[in-house]
Amino acid sequence: MHIEFHGAAGGVTGSCHLLEVAGKRLLIDCGMYQGGKELESQNAEPFGFDPAAIDYVLLTHAHLDHCGRLPLLVKRGFRGEIVTTAASRDLAKIVMMDAAHLAEEEARRLTHKHRLRGESRKVEPIYGVLDVFDTFDRFGRRADYNRPLRIAPGIRATFVDAGHILGSACILLHVREGGRRLKVLFSGDLGNRGRPILRDPATPPRADVVVMETTYGDRRHKPLPPSVAELYQAVLDTLERGGNVVIPTFALERAQEILYFLREGIEKKILPRYLPVFLDSPMAISATEIFRRHPECYDRETCAIFLEGRDPFALPNLHFTREAAESMMLNQIHGGAVIMAGSGMCTGGRVRHHLRHNLWRPECSVVFVGYAARGTPARAIIDGARMVHLLGKEIPVRARIHTIGGFSAHADADELVAWHRRTGKPARTFLVHGETEALAAMAERLAPQAVTIPELHQRYDLAQYSR
Repeated sequence: MHIEFHGAAGGVTGSCHLLEVAGKRLLIDCGMYQGGKELESQNAEPFGFDPAAIDYVLLTHAHLDHCGRLPLLVKRGFRGEIVTTAASRDLAKIVMMDAAHLAEEEARRLTHKHRLRGESRKVEPIYGVLDVFDTFDRFGRRADYNRPLRIAPGIRATFVDAGHILGSACILLHVREGGRRLKVLFSGDLGNRGRPILRDPATPPRADVVVMETTYGDRRHKPLPPSVAELYQAVLDTLERGGNVVIPTFALERAQEILYFLREGIEKKILPRYLPVFLDSPMAISATEIFRRHPECYDRETCAIFLEGRDPFALPNLHFTREAAESMMLNQIHGGAVIMAGSGMCTGGRVRHHLRHNLWRPECSVVFVGYAARGTPARAIIDGARMVHLLGKEIPVRARIHTIGGFSAHADADELVAWHRRTGKPARTFLVHGETEALAAMAERLAPQAVTIPELHQRYDLAQYSR
């Protein structure tokens, strides 16, 4: 019984944990590193294990930093089974396809750049669309919430609603090996309680060993109602100045949540009825359509909206812009619009073009509603940068910048401690998926319980915690 940490160890992204139990090798997640070129270069590095030797991947949810390297895993030899919830399967497919398209596009751009210099070197993407199609074939059994699933002899997995994004789960593994038993609980990413659309995180089962995320382990979130009010005020103030509101948006959950609140603001007559809202993200548009297919994940209030025959994500003047030409036309809009586009950390995607056209304008606003990792343009803007490098140019930051922390889809420090307390008194807790300060703060809050902050590729014996 061993566990190894091959991602999100001492950092936030790239979640990938390897469990060796009962003669099998299981990965919990296989995510992509995000947050600047130096960090993202790790995506092409060896995993730290042989992909062909992995028997199963259990996927907690479909965010890129949890599923984004699955096609690379397959490309390098993985032929096992991927197990996750129905909603996560649907979302993971569009996330991986989007990542493949971006990787292929970047490889073509760099190859062209080399040719202009007279170099013949061809840049290969980390993986391509065909690798994603091969990954689709590896998805096997569907996991339903709270229904134990026999993965292999001596290994049983129970997926529990994590309340983070559609289909997200904590995963409890019941393991039996050589007459000894062990319960290992992986938190995945934990949701923020009291939010719309999705149910709150479920009460976690008790466990002997816990692997817990700490994204916001060193801070408390602002309450949601003031955050929604701040969003409305930012929109109204920008409209009064004659500018545009640019919202860098994560395609999964955050885009749908912002649409939900904008709809509410219009219905309550806080916002203008015919406020032009552009969702300029093909992946977010597809994700919104997938959200409509999975009411099993919704809370009572959102289910009630559907039962009334209404769409919680529909606005009177909402425009989906899938095509690049449609996105480019938005550059002609100089004021009065809300433009939502990815990526949420401004590391890629169409939001960079919208920032290039609006960030330098004092009448405009940029509203950040999600996490921004170190090394990303979003983090630089939030931290007060006066100039930001975007698409080969230095863009001055003159627009009004709003950072609204209450929209986070992650549990804050208090919620993490409360969730951990409900797991009983685990013999060992491993803290992952957090920056240095967050990891240290959470370790201090959980003291005197046995806590370990693993480093990348570290291996630990779990047999000592079995019964």
